[in-house]
Amino acid sequence: MSFRPVIPYGGLQGWRFLNRTLERQQAAFAGDKVLEREASYFRENISKVRSAEQLLGDRRLLSFALDAFGLGDDLKNRAFIRRILESPSGEPGALANKLADQRYREFARTFGFADPGGPRTTLPPRVEMIVSKWKEQRFGQALGTVDANMRLALHARSEITRIAGEAGTDNGRWFAVLGAAPLRQFFLTALGLPPAFSAVDIDKQVDTLRARLRSLAGVGEVSDLRDGANVEKLMRNFFLRSENEPRAGFQASALSLLSQAASATALSRRF
Repeated sequence: MSFRPVIPYGGLQGWRFLNRTLERQQAAFAGDKVLEREASYFRENISKVRSAEQLLGDRRLLSFALDAFGLGDDLKNRAFIRRILESPSGEPGALANKLADQRYREFARTFGFADPGGPRTTLPPRVEMIVSKWKEQRFGQALGTVDANMRLALHARSEITRIAGEAGTDNGRWFAVLGAAPLRQFFLTALGLPPAFSAVDIDKQVDTLRARLRSLAGVGEVSDLRDGANVEKLMRNFFLRSENEPRAGFQASALSLLSQAASATALSRRF
């Protein structure tokens, strides 16, 4: 890569710098020739793919597709991915809809191989949406090599916005937070909870998170985080608390979590 994200400061000061320069940095990063070659290959070939089997048969396309949704670590889990893609995304009993990690649901719905009308990857706007998501993911990976906390926070803000805006129950949105390892880690740090908290009964976890969020931001539901001011309160607390952690150990933990894709054994609930 010819462009590497620039974060001259750590902590909250670095986060503010990243936000001021994010669009320019992302644009510079997206112009990389290697990235453009991969994006061009995807654009030229994905419209020819009419089934999950065909996508699984092209490792390069499959890798791109999974990376776009932060699921790159599932590249070898071909049987699992096939089950995700071959179940109609609108059916409550579909595997993607049973997993707490909603990235699988979005992945299945975006490609729509088993949905009425066939795959949606013949639609240019849908293809460009996937390419845009892929570039965002790749920028996040590059950002993590500079500062893992920045990557964790940027990823969390994007996921919070997505989950907060989706239909569903209040409990369901909290289960989605707890079912995604990086997002769970972000909330635990921002709300001052120890790693051992994950061993507590799931309903108790939700009650505690609600109470901690209400104490911090005056609201208790993930849907309330559609308000950017409430999200920024979380971000500020995340960086203030992470600065008090042993930096090397905390960053290593953040990078490890961000490299994980939830597997079939991830927290699974219907909501």
